[in-house]
Amino acid sequence: MAEEKKWYTGMFSSEDWWSFWIGLFFVLVGIIAAATGADISGWVIGFPKWVDITNSLSPDHSALMSGVSSLIVSYIIFTIATCIGAYFMGMDMKKYFWAWTLIFWLSALVYILSKNAYIQATSIERPDFGIGWSLSIGGAHYIVALFIGLLIGNLAPKSFREFMYHGARPEWFIKIAIVFLGCKLGMKVVDSTGYALELLLVGACATVAAYLLFWPLVYTLCRKGFKLTREWAATLASGISICGVSASIATGGAIRARPIVPVMISSLIVVFAVIELVVLPPVLTYTPWFNEPMAAASSLGLTVKTDGADAASGAITDQLMRTRAQEELGVQWEEGWITSASVMTKIWIDMFIGVWALVLAMLWLRFVEKRPDEKVEKMEVWWRFPKFVLGYFVAWIAVGVLGLTVIGPDAMDWGIHPFESTARHLFFILTFTSIGLVTNFRKLAEENMGRLAFAYGLGLLLIIIPLGWIIAWIFHNGMMPPTVG
Repeated sequence: MAEEKKWYTGMFSSEDWWSFWIGLFFVLVGIIAAATGADISGWVIGFPKWVDITNSLSPDHSALMSGVSSLIVSYIIFTIATCIGAYFMGMDMKKYFWAWTLIFWLSALVYILSKNAYIQATSIERPDFGIGWSLSIGGAHYIVALFIGLLIGNLAPKSFREFMYHGARPEWFIKIAIVFLGCKLGMKVVDSTGYALELLLVGACATVAAYLLFWPLVYTLCRKGFKLTREWAATLASGISICGVSASIATGGAIRARPIVPVMISSLIVVFAVIELVVLPPVLTYTPWFNEPMAAASSLGLTVKTDGADAASGAITDQLMRTRAQEELGVQWEEGWITSASVMTKIWIDMFIGVWALVLAMLWLRFVEKRPDEKVEKMEVWWRFPKFVLGYFVAWIAVGVLGLTVIGPDAMDWGIHPFESTARHLFFILTFTSIGLVTNFRKLAEENMGRLAFAYGLGLLLIIIPLGWIIAWIFHNGMMPPTVG
């Protein structure tokens, strides 16, 4: 007999819950630092732009320790935190530790080298570095990390690739980063309460409007246009419409699809998400979408699948657009708002996974499998609810409320900044490296997934991206990021 699920099932064994626990543990550290003035959070390593490589490392609180010490301390503390999670999730601890270690130091090396001022400095920043030219490629560290990961994940010897899979956990890393992003939004609430609330509400409206169109249209395309079976069509429609891998897995479980179905579709989702996160940010930045930065960011939340690729593409777009705004308009937009618009729209989609899994389970039992007497647990919504989203909202509310009341904005910013900004960026680059490592182009060819890939690509091009752009513009047009100063 299968073990009966309780409301706390998976609380100490699932990736979602360990994103929640690890993310909120460090948020609590930041809040305690803010409340007491004890510098227990400033050790997080930052990677500033540099000309002299000796200036390429700095802790968030620069006077606390040296850059090298900060890097080592950050490695040790984040290694302990993720190893604890890996242990309770049942991973092979020895393999996870060494693979994570390689990924951490590889990501750090990429971060250091690609933050060179000749690569990333804007025209406005060049005089500060004493240089006459630069490529001005904002977010270059993310792109380089992705491609280094892709090279290793597709060209390295098979035994080494398989070893690296033990530490390459892009969905886990980005979920932790998104909990940290909740702190960022909490601080934005402290600074601009009305704007943050408006962004939240329009993101919710855009998500509902999009989803009511996305899923039925893609499902119909798969069934009528490509003659896919219900299990393939439903799982693909959820994967491309909601939250990528998580949604395809949730849907596969809800409708009792064969295990191969969500696995194959998840592979497609990751590949197309990689293509989107490379192509869409520059397309949005160097077209008329630049004049609607918040609408452009929201469109990423509606169209780029997987939390990692969405948050990553939002981060790249944030940097590219802010760089162009500085250079061409002489305007300095606040960092993080464009990323937040992308992630907030995606968060609402993530929250829909549990509801939709329950709806599909009920429909499949009653109409497809024709078992009207089988009961669907009401707690299915809770079990499917992405717990890292819960952490995101807890961090947002805690930082926002405490920053507006007992702690105050300045102290809160001092204590929480190492996690809401510096650690968040570190986990973003770990995500990019890991996405590359787990994206195996060979696997898709071996599975002979041509028709499925064509259906996915056509649904993306004809339905998801065009409708996502239209809906994002309807709900976000005219919204601009706040400016610095």
